[in-house]
This record gives sequence, structure tokens and C-alpha cells, in this order.
Amino acid sequence: MKPKFKRRKPLARPGVFDPTDTRHVKHTRMGVWDFYEERPYNAPIPYSSRLETYAQLFEGIPFAWRMMKDICSMRRCLSLICLYILVEVARSLIPAVSLWYSGQLVLLVEVAVEKRTVDKDILLRVAGGRIACTLAERILQYCRSRITVPLNRSIKQYYSTHIFQAMARLDLPTFEDPAVQRQLESAWTTSWKSSIAWETIEITTNMFMTSIRLLSQLSVLINILRDQRDGPLLAILSFSQCLFQWFSMRGPSLDPLGWLPPSLWAATTKNQDYIRMQGYKHVVDNPLHRKEVVAGNLSEHLSHLYKDASARVGDDAMDFPEIRRAFLVRDRLTLTSILREPLRELPQIVFTLRAIQYPISIPISLASLTLITQTANSFSSTLFQLFGESFSLSEQFASVRKLYEISMIPNRVVDGTISFPENQQTLKHGVSIEFRNVSFKYPGADKYALRDVSFTICAGQLCVIVGVNGSGKSTILKLISRLYDPSEGTILIDGQDIKTLKLRDLRRTMAILFQDYTHFPLSIKDNIALGNPDIAYDDDKVREAARLGGADGFIDKLPDGFHTYLDRPVRDYYSALPEGTTTLFGRQVDYSKVRGAGRMHTSETSLSGGQMQRLAVARTFMRSLVSEIESPVGLLLFDEPSASLDPTAEHDLFQRLRTLRGSKTMVFSSHRFGNLTRHADLILYMDDMEVQEAGTHDELIARNGEYARVWSLQAEAFL
Repeated sequence: MKPKFKRRKPLARPGVFDPTDTRHVKHTRMGVWDFYEERPYNAPIPYSSRLETYAQLFEGIPFAWRMMKDICSMRRCLSLICLYILVEVARSLIPAVSLWYSGQLVLLVEVAVEKRTVDKDILLRVAGGRIACTLAERILQYCRSRITVPLNRSIKQYYSTHIFQAMARLDLPTFEDPAVQRQLESAWTTSWKSSIAWETIEITTNMFMTSIRLLSQLSVLINILRDQRDGPLLAILSFSQCLFQWFSMRGPSLDPLGWLPPSLWAATTKNQDYIRMQGYKHVVDNPLHRKEVVAGNLSEHLSHLYKDASARVGDDAMDFPEIRRAFLVRDRLTLTSILREPLRELPQIVFTLRAIQYPISIPISLASLTLITQTANSFSSTLFQLFGESFSLSEQFASVRKLYEISMIPNRVVDGTISFPENQQTLKHGVSIEFRNVSFKYPGADKYALRDVSFTICAGQLCVIVGVNGSGKSTILKLISRLYDPSEGTILIDGQDIKTLKLRDLRRTMAILFQDYTHFPLSIKDNIALGNPDIAYDDDKVREAARLGGADGFIDKLPDGFHTYLDRPVRDYYSALPEGTTTLFGRQVDYSKVRGAGRMHTSETSLSGGQMQRLAVARTFMRSLVSEIESPVGLLLFDEPSASLDPTAEHDLFQRLRTLRGSKTMVFSSHRFGNLTRHADLILYMDDMEVQEAGTHDELIARNGEYARVWSLQAEAFL
């Protein structure tokens, strides 16, 4: 039976993080930033923050165990992980072996002092052993890199697919939720070097190997100094200094570089000059604004504004991470920092006193002191490393938990259980749509986007929704495709509640073109082909869809035709020498051949808005109109499909839509009254988020209402 993973309950105090609550929130001014940090609500409990961290560590163990099982199930990964652990164990024992040889050197000095002779065989063995330890460390480091590179690649690829699938399954309102966005961002923290999973394996292994290295060094040192006259005393004095330093550190001094898990905090700035500075920077470094900057002759004016704002802010104009780091690392004179340095000198003082009392023991004591000092320094750094890794491990386990929890984020649009349609052949005659008192607010909005809307579209009808911008036309299409569920009321598809139908079946019967359509960062061919995944590999169907959308003409004129990328998803990398410069030996730097080598020409600067819209229409045709027999589509939804088209292209598009829809249901929204409304079976005139009038064109003209008035206004514009 697989273990059940419960959602982690927050450890922090329940309630809202309120910066005005001075009892629980501490405010610190950091330059232009206001830093708010939650005061420890459980401060009377010693080391409560550390206990909280370790509690988080134990909560993440089931997810870490699941991660290890997933990784070990991958091809080659189990054997590579076993080799990696063996290499790490060997590396962790090398310092202890090297320390043992150092101890043998101390014994050799002791014998030399007593007998006035040096055993050359032992000396050579000790020297050879030290050299062997150095070589072994280098060889093991090489083996480690040869193991970790392919292992990290496999793990990174596996979890890249995991995250991709977890993100792809989310519906629109869930994906738009800021909390979900933050959750996805925290899970997708994969750098170019490694992934969360591999970093967790590394930190976990390092923590255990650090413990082995620490214990092995201590055991060897105790064995070496056990019979030394001054060994125990020098060891106690040397180690007391680092232990005193470790136990005396608190708060920011314990975490000067921000390695430990952060407490609950927030930072904001109200400095208007600093905010304007950042705005000016975005204006000049964002390609979207470059046309306005150049055409408006704004460069000197923006430079002047930035310079003035920068002068008013002064040296406090720093990003928050930078200024917080400066606050954390600044020196603080405390009693512990004063006592720390004298403690460091105690071993030398004891050695000097012993040298005066027993001059003959100077070589032995000096060798022992050197050995102990080196070991104490190594012990101190290893102890701090172990302490830091314990917190890092807690943070990594929390990241692993988030990595798996994103695949369990529930969608807000709940899937139905009824297959649709019952008879696939009925789709060629279209589907019926009915809105019953439907009202809708977008998530997080206070204002209604639709209010008490009711209408019926019979199967096979052509319905045109007209009205001013913002009247709710696009919202109706989004509700029909069930991107959102209505806040109030019911939507029926072929007489069935839309919420009861399986989402996959419902959307399979629809072909949709939204007003705010997007193009994927893929080739033109792939952009069109994704309109119908079932026939995406049929080049003839792709070309036919492009013809129906009126896009084939300009596509054939592009450098790579259908293989032209609208937006290249991978950038090129170049050396530090800018293009056009001259090298030391007079060669001209030119990267044009590199850009052409991959045959990845982009057309984002050469396609007009109308051409881009034709590509979007072609993608919709790929789904619905390529083949009347094969198409599973019974409902066509077009949201302002002619907004960027010239009159000729718009007329051609309407003719294709009327001819190729056959007897299927079509819903068409527009703010322009074209000749398509003359052929509509039903016109819905919308204003102020409501359906004000409904009927055919002739009926609405005869009523002489708002529809007739707007129709006359648009007709006069062409006279």
C-alpha cells in the first residue's frame, strides 16, 4: 500500500501577517525598504525556531522517501546512486586517514627526541601515505564528477517532465490564482546546474558524510593524543574555542549569508523616487518600449529624470536582498566576540609555559599543538557545515514536498461524469446552448461580468453576439467552453447541465478562437497543427487549414515556410566579444553564420497583426473544418476573429465561415455589425453585461431599438 501524503499544516501562528501589529511584528528601516518580521510567538521555549525547522524536516521525510523510490526506478539511476554513495563514504574517511598519518609523524618525532634517531622506513611510509591520501582525494573527486553529471541529467529530465505535466493539467481559474502561481514558482526552481531532487540528494549525502568525517577524525585524534602529556589539555583548549563560538552565536550572526530557512517576513518600499528609478530602468531595458523611447526622443529626458531620482535616493538605492545582506553581515561588538579571541590564544600560552617548564618536550608539544590546531580548525568548519546542512536539508525536504504537491492541486472547474455526446453522429447537426439566469464574476473581481443572462441557441443555428467592448461577449464564450463556471444560474448543452459533462468530451466537440488569442513559441506548422492533435502529423491537413484561414500565401514567402518560428524558444549564446568588434589579431567578430546554422529564422518582426490573426483562424479551422466527415466538432466559437483583418480579408473570412460550418452551431461575437449579422439565425445585442435585445436582423431593425440605432450609425460611416 502506498503511503498517503497529507498536506502540511502551517507551523506559524494562525492569522494574517499584519505589519501594523507591533506586538507580533517587528519593523526595521533598511534604506528605502520597510522590513517587517514576525516576532517569535513561542520565544519562551529555548531553541524553538530550530525545533520548528526539525519538525518541518520530519514532515518532509515521506516525500523525500517517495522521491528516492521514483529516482531508483529510473534506468541506471540506482546503480549510479550506489556508486555515488560509495565514493562519498571513501572521501569522508580520507581526512581521518590523513590525520592518522599525521599522528604517526608525531610519534616519529617523539621517538626521535628520546632516541636521537629517525626511522627512515616509517618516515617514508608516512610521507607515502600522505601523498596517497592526496591522490586518492583527487581520483575520487574525478569519479564523483563522472557519476554525478549523468545522474543529475537523468533526474533533472524526469522532474522537468513531472512539473510540466503538473502545470499542464491545471484549468484557467486555478492557474491564474496568485497562490497557485507562487506554489508553481517555488517548485520550478530548477537551475541550469541541477534540480531540487538532485540538490536534496547531495545535501542529504553531504550531511551523513560530514558526520562520518567528524566522528572518524575525532576517534583518530583521541587515539593519537591519549598518551601525550599535553595532548588532552591542548585538545580541550583548542576545541573549547570553536564550541564557545558555536554555542554563543544567535540571530543574524548565526546566518550572515542567509543560509538558514527564513522566518515569516515581508519587505516593501514607499519611496517614490526609488520606485520611479526602477520604472525608468524598465522603460529603457525592455524591447517593448524601445519604439516609443526612440520615436519620442525620450533618451535625454529619461536620463535626466533617472539622475535626479537617483540623487535624491542616494546610496540607499539598493535592491532588498542586497541591503538586507549588508544589514546581516555588519559587525556587532558583543561580549562573546570579545572573549572569542583570547580563547583562541590559550593553546599557545599553555605551550609556552610547558616549553619553559620542560624544554626537552618542545618538539613533541609543538607537533601536538600543530596537529590539534589543524584538527580543531577542521572540526570547527565541519561542525558549522553539519549545522548548516541540517537547516538546508529541512529546506530541501520542504521543496521536495512542494514538488509533489503541485501534482495534487485541485482544479476549481470540477470534471463531470457524463460522456458527451451519446451519439457522435449528432454533432454534424450542431449542439444546442441554453443560458438560464446566468451571472458571473471573474475570480477576485467585485463587479459582475455577466448579470442575469438568459437565451437559447438551437442546434445548427448561427448566433452573432454584438455589443460594445466590455459588454460581456467574450465572457459568454468562455463560459460555454467552461473555462469558468458561472457564479449563478445554469448552462445547458443539448439539454444537459454543462457541469455534469466530461470536460474532455465537451471541449473535443468545440473549436474556439478567442479575441486574445496567442501564438505558441513553435514553428508555424506546429502552431496550426496543435489545433487538432489527432491529425497534427498530417502535413496536407495543416496546409489545407492554412489555406482556409487565408494564411498559405504569406507563409510560402517566408524563409523557411511552414517551418518558420514565430518566436524562437531557445536563444543563442555568444562570447564576451560583441558583434562588430575587432579581435587582437584583426579578425572581425560576426555571428551571422551561427544564427543561420540552425535554420531557426523568426518572423516576429515581419508578420502583421492581420497575418497573425489568419494563423489563429487557420489553427481553428484545423480543428473543425478540415474534414466534415472526420471532424468531431459540433460547435464553433469565434470571438472577434476579424478584428485585425482588412475589409477584403474580413469578407473572405465570413464567406468561408458560412460555407464551411455546414449545419453545425456557430457562435460569433463582434463589436462591428457586418454582413454576417444579416444571415444570423439569432442576434444577441449586449450592453452593460446584459442581453438587451434578441432576434434576427430584420426583427431587431423593425423594433427600432438600440441595435437598430447602432446599426444605423455604423452604416452611415460607410456612406
